[in-house]
This record gives sequence, structure tokens and C-alpha cells, in this order.
Amino acid sequence: MKQLPIIAIALMFISCNSSAQDKKESKEFPITKTEAEWKAELSEMEYYVLREEGTERPFSSELNKIYEPGTYVCAACETPLFEGKYKFDSGTGWPSFDRAIEGNVAYSTDTNLGYTRVEEHCATCGGHLGHVFEDAPKETTGKRHCINGAALDFIPMKQ
Repeated sequence: MKQLPIIAIALMFISCNSSAQDKKESKEFPITKTEAEWKAELSEMEYYVLREEGTERPFSSELNKIYEPGTYVCAACETPLFEGKYKFDSGTGWPSFDRAIEGNVAYSTDTNLGYTRVEEHCATCGGHLGHVFEDAPKETTGKRHCINGAALDFIPMKQ
């Protein structure tokens, strides 16, 4: 009889541990490389953000204050992701856009911080970009694509 509470507690812990929580579903992307290949091609910060789903420090990206016409592309595979005309200063310290280039950004669910967020990835190579929040200015789409500058390269529009 004394073992019943111990067994109940053990079952509770086992039932809360699911393999679905351990790892996100793996998805195939058109550009697939080994981790060694990505490490050889990307800077340390690009690798940390794009491949390990890291976050750069706010206000640390050189891209944060660029507001000229052009296109922001994936730093890993050069897929066009965001147009400069949709970039705005969110005050958060990360480049922010109110929309992505349709079809070039993939979305998934992120619960790493204990609540649900929409995570963004490059649809071509799967690189982690950032997250989407529903707090953009009302005169925009209402969505704030909060993107790590390390995940992007900026290509100015040719005059």
C-alpha cells in the first residue's frame, strides 16, 4: 500500500515525458547540408542563429538601422525573404518587417520558453530566422516579423 503513491508519482512523470517534446518534426528543405558544411560556410554567429536557433543580442545587428530600398536574403542560401519597403523600427532591437516574401518563409510552432510562438525559417534551407508577433502598428499588416540580423544579408536596390 505504501508503494501506491510512489507508483502514481512515477507514472505521472513518465506520462509527461513525450518524444514529441524532445525534438521538432524534421522537415526536408530543397537545400540540405551537413552540419560540418554549414559550419564551414557560415560565421560563428550565423551558425548559432540559423542552425542552432539562437538569438543575437538586441541592437547588435548592423542591419537594424538600414531603411533603404532593397531585399533581405537568407545569409545561408541567399533566398529573398523580406523587402526593405516593409521594414519598420519596432524599437525591439531586431530588424522587423510587417510581411515576408510569400512562399520563401516557412513557419512552425515554438514552445521553448514555456508559451507558444510562431517561429520563422527559410523555406529553402530551413535556417532559423526569428519569430512572428501580432503587435505591429495598425497601419501595417499587424504582424511583426522579428528577425535576427545575423540570419540576413541586405542587397540594396540598383539605381
